[in-house]
Amino acid sequence: MSQDTVHRVEIRPRAGAPDPKSDEAAREAAAVGVAPAPTRVEHASVYLIQAALSPADIEELARTLLADPVTDEFVIGAAPPRGDALIEVHPLPGVTDPDAEAVELAIQTVLGVEAVVRTGRRFDFTDTDAAGARTIAERSFANPVINAIHDTPYHPDDFPAAATHPASVVEVPLDDLDDTDLERLSREGHLFLSLEEMRAIQAEYRRLGRPPREIELETLAQTWSEHCVHKTLKARIRYEGDLPNAASRPGHTVNDDGSITIDNLLASTVAAATHELMADGIDWCLSVFVDNAGVIAFDDAHAVCFKVETHNHPSAIEPYGGAATGIGGCIRDIMGTGLGARPIAATDVFCVARPDAFSRDGSGRPLPAGCLHPKRILRQVVAGVRDYGNRMGIPTLGGAVWFDDDYVGNPLVYCGCVGVMPRRFVTGDARPGDRIIVLGGRTGRDGIHGATFSSAELTDTHADEFSHAVQIGNPVAQKKTLDAILEARDEPAGCLFAAITDCGAGGFSSAVGEMGETLGATVQLEKAPLKYA
Repeated sequence: MSQDTVHRVEIRPRAGAPDPKSDEAAREAAAVGVAPAPTRVEHASVYLIQAALSPADIEELARTLLADPVTDEFVIGAAPPRGDALIEVHPLPGVTDPDAEAVELAIQTVLGVEAVVRTGRRFDFTDTDAAGARTIAERSFANPVINAIHDTPYHPDDFPAAATHPASVVEVPLDDLDDTDLERLSREGHLFLSLEEMRAIQAEYRRLGRPPREIELETLAQTWSEHCVHKTLKARIRYEGDLPNAASRPGHTVNDDGSITIDNLLASTVAAATHELMADGIDWCLSVFVDNAGVIAFDDAHAVCFKVETHNHPSAIEPYGGAATGIGGCIRDIMGTGLGARPIAATDVFCVARPDAFSRDGSGRPLPAGCLHPKRILRQVVAGVRDYGNRMGIPTLGGAVWFDDDYVGNPLVYCGCVGVMPRRFVTGDARPGDRIIVLGGRTGRDGIHGATFSSAELTDTHADEFSHAVQIGNPVAQKKTLDAILEARDEPAGCLFAAITDCGAGGFSSAVGEMGETLGATVQLEKAPLKYA
């Protein structure tokens, strides 16, 4: 990767200084229940810096950039063992590391030197052996989806490179596939489309006289996924049961056998009730069911918008990242409503199994294969929402928790965000001839199939199979993007853009597909900056 030296720096609180990370690590370790249980856990932050820097440069960086001179101390290299066992947790090659990116930028700014940085966490355990320490790390400190665990201080001579994925145009022959083959392609290709949908795609490409390209199949699967188009909520439902005044309800048809057909459940219920109220004179609903968030009037000059969505499957396999991406997406939806709103508050609702209902040691019901413990899920989804908002300066004002053991395999993770905006910016529309400009972090492979994964039934293999489906967010980059959007929106000469939306679960496919739905769009994807050059 490079011939520059990899330097290692450890940062930990000075003796006697508050040490909340070690305190939290000790609580998490105690909850795992290994024997013998650790009597003390010490945490240290690890920075691996590959750059053309002298030992004196590294010491100066440690003193002035990485450590707080009042509360922290640093060690160049690896500190001696501080207990009976040691574990380090580092991101896997290719996993996005926002903290490392911030340090790289700081080194470039301060010293004018290009650096490659990786971060990690060191844990020293007292009164626990190596096997117990690794068990604790596997159950509480690391997730195999994104982390590697090391039993000794990690200080490589060079950084291992992420697997390369050469770009090529791939065509997927559909013409001769029967129903069994179509269903196999949908599942093995992580499209998760129904047989009827696969038949429709097959028929369209027969009409076009060519096979679809892989990117076209992926785009269709993303666009038609449960997460993006809400197929269940918009489906035609046959309801058997008592439903007063069914015949007079919008979209409801009473059948000869007494059952009721509801055409588009969402449009015929929640949306229909809202539109009826608006027709009866409610004038404070400014934009509903058409944009990234609903918008209502606050006063004559300002509006409030609110967006809530679920992020269940990703949170089941990587709770911290899944919940963080969930709230990050809601914040981006607020940023992409109308001509841009300012997010001011986050909220959440979590539905999980009871933390004391399942165990691995026989003291309770056995935890189903492939499931994370509900205590770990709850702790990490709370942290994921909290940390992402805090790093953008957006507080989590409140939330709720509901316990039911049926959520053990797939927690329900609701994330929400509130925003404010001037009423004159409530709507925006893309126009013919507009340029498509992308703002934000670089594009990576994390998050691929995150949308189609929402249509899948979770099994005990999905943590390994869909590790790539959990997006790694970057709240610092998102805060910079927010500042740029609001400055462009509030330009004295007038807003500098005609429409805006966020790169949702399908990335560019979501954003450009939605904004260009009625106009069409031409995109040069090769110009997109990548996380992994």
